[in-house]
Parts: sequence; C-alpha cells; structure tokens
Amino acid sequence: MRGNGLWVQLRRPPGGRDARIMLLAQGVDRTGSGVWAAASVLYFTYVCGMDAGRLGLLLGVGAVAGIVGSPLAGRAAERLPVRGLLIGCHLLRVATMGLLLVVDRFAALLLSVALTCLAERGAKTLEMLFATRIAGERRATYQALFRSVANGGYAVGTGFAAIGLAVGSTTAYRVLIVANALSYLLAAVLIRRTAEPAGRGLVAAVPSPAQEAAGGGPAAVPSPWRDRGYLLFVLLDLPMCLDDSVLNVGLPLWLIHHTEAPHAVVPAFLTVNTVLVVVLQLRVSAWAENPRGATTAVGWYGVTLLASCGLIALSTGEGPLTASLALLAAAALVTLAELMRSVSSWELAVSLAPPRAKASYLGVAGMSQSVQKSVGPMLLTGVVMAAGPAGWLALGAASTGLAAVQRRASLRRLAALEASAGASAAVVG
Repeated sequence: MRGNGLWVQLRRPPGGRDARIMLLAQGVDRTGSGVWAAASVLYFTYVCGMDAGRLGLLLGVGAVAGIVGSPLAGRAAERLPVRGLLIGCHLLRVATMGLLLVVDRFAALLLSVALTCLAERGAKTLEMLFATRIAGERRATYQALFRSVANGGYAVGTGFAAIGLAVGSTTAYRVLIVANALSYLLAAVLIRRTAEPAGRGLVAAVPSPAQEAAGGGPAAVPSPWRDRGYLLFVLLDLPMCLDDSVLNVGLPLWLIHHTEAPHAVVPAFLTVNTVLVVVLQLRVSAWAENPRGATTAVGWYGVTLLASCGLIALSTGEGPLTASLALLAAAALVTLAELMRSVSSWELAVSLAPPRAKASYLGVAGMSQSVQKSVGPMLLTGVVMAAGPAGWLALGAASTGLAAVQRRASLRRLAALEASAGASAAVVG
C-alpha cells in the first residue's frame, strides 16, 4: 500500500472488481446522506412545522432505532446473503424517503425516520462485513479508501444541499429528498452487480479442525452477548467514538459561547476534517494493517484527543486570532484521532471476534457509533462544556486512560486467541 496514491488504490482496491463497485456504491450513498444531513432538521422545522420538543423526540427515536439496526443486521447476516440484505436496506431507505413526501402526521414521520435510521445502521454493518470478506487481511486499506470516498461524497452532498437550502422553498426541500432517495436506489443497483462474498459467519456450531481430527461434535461458538471479553471491547469502544461529537458539536458550540473567535471559523472545522481525511487516511491506515498495530493506534488515539481537548480549553479568554488558531489546531488533532480510531476500531472488531461468528459479533461492535451519536452530544453539552475548560481537560484525561485500558485488554484477548489457535493446530498435527 505504501507509495501508492489514493487514485491508484481506488482503481485497484483490495477485493478487486467487487470492492471497486462497492466503493462506488458507498460514495453514491454518502452523497445522498450528505444531502439529507444538511437539510433534514430544516425540513422538519420549516416544512413540517415541528417545534423543538417534537423534533428532539423524532431525532431521539431515530437514534435508538439506529442502535438496534447494527445487531439485527449482524444476526441476519449469519443466515442470509449479505449482498441481498444490503440491497434490501437501501430499498427500505428509498421507501422511507418516499414516505416523507406523502405524509405530514407526526406518527408517520416518526415511523419513517425510525426505519430510515434502522436501515442506515444495518447497511453500515453489512458494508463492514462485506468488505471484511472481500478484502481479507487488507481490510485496513479498504477502510481507508472507504473513508476517503465517504468524506468526498458527504462534501458533494452538502454542497448540493446548500443550493436547495438557498432557494428555501418547499419544492426545493422535496427535490433534496428525491435526490437522497435516488442515491439509495443507485447504490442498490450497483451492489446488485457484485457477487456474494465468500464466507458465512454461522453461529450454528461448526466442527473445529481439532474436533474433526478427534472425531468430536461441532464446537459451539459463543454468542457475542455472552462473550465478556468482546463486550468489554465494545464497551470501551464507546468513548473511543467521541471524536465525532467533539468535532461536530463540541467545537462549534464552544467557539460560539466560550471564545472570541469569529463564527465564520465554524465551517472551516469541516473543511479541515475533510481535507485531512482524504490526504492522510491511507497513511494512517498503514499503522493498523494488523491487530497489534491497531492496538498501538488506540494508544495514540487517547494522547491525540487529550492534546486536542487541551487546545480547546486554552482557547477560552484568548483574542479572536489566537482562539481561532487554537480551535483549528484542535480540529486537526481531532481528525487525526478520528483517523486512528476508524481503522483500529474496525481491525480490532474483526480480529477479536471468533472466526465463525464474525457477522453477529460485528453487528454488536457496530452499536458503538450509534450509541455515541445518541449520548455523545448530551455528554458534551450537559457535562463537559458545563464544567468549562476543566471539563475538556477531564474528558481528554479520561479518554487517554480508557484508551490505555482498551489497548491492554485487546492485547490480552489477542494473546488468548493466538494461544487457542496454536493449541488447535497442535491437536490437528
């Protein structure tokens, strides 16, 4: 991977033709998602006439549905083809977007948003499983390519949405909804051109090599919900996703309410994030090309987030220029933390799961980001920012400590898995 540019990697990604088609489908999907992310709150407020209370309930229910979507998709992928399930998720999103155009009752809108979020999180889990199967040991490279494609798609989508929002009419908002639905439909059409990736993560017991050699019965693979070691990883992964809320919620609100930096700096946070992801994601992913590299990236994640939180805390009380530079530097560090987390979290989620139960395990691991999106903004606004600069320093210190704990726990589990694999190989030999 080293020495090859982004364009070269996109033309010849790990997984060949199917990976290339899937990356294109994901780019189309994220472009539509960028349109909807930029327009949804304004649509529900100005077109649907929702007050803040109902809008909060709508978004909250959607977040909960998203949490449920990941394990449901993982469980379904144990028994059904991943490709078909992924197409189904996209088609469900097409239907729910269409429903928004014809209903105006709150209950119907609530159902539409809940199903959309459930299908969205389910699709992301299935994409992760699909990529794991086709990219194999080079999944970190695939993840880096996907992150670059996704950020580019979001940027295009938000730019397209800005045109519709500038018009501001009901028709313009409906055009944006149709554009989003069409992106899901096109993604489904593209995925239909791929082949079902090899491998099934059946939880139903399959004989291990050692048991087959000994003439024993099938080995029962534990459920992820009963696997304490894996659940510990998922639990520790929750705060590892807080960089998303820091970038999208914490930095803008802190700038507006606690610094003298001009409000025009806020859009620059997203610009810094997008540019750095596109430029650096492939290089950072090289650190996590194997499980032990991923654990090293976890440790650096905590240190980097701590440095970012320190800059945010120092921006208070400074002049406009100093505060702006401090917050832009913090945005850059948060992005570096995000890059390390995105590849290390996926690599460890795959590597720490039993070989024959990866689908259901990845479904549980996929809950981390959904839970963070629900809880993270409230944690930042209600606890961290309420405590002032000390709150940011406490958040950084806590993240560093939890990252160290996750690193040690992951290394212990990797060692145990390697010992178990070695014992099985010895029995077969």
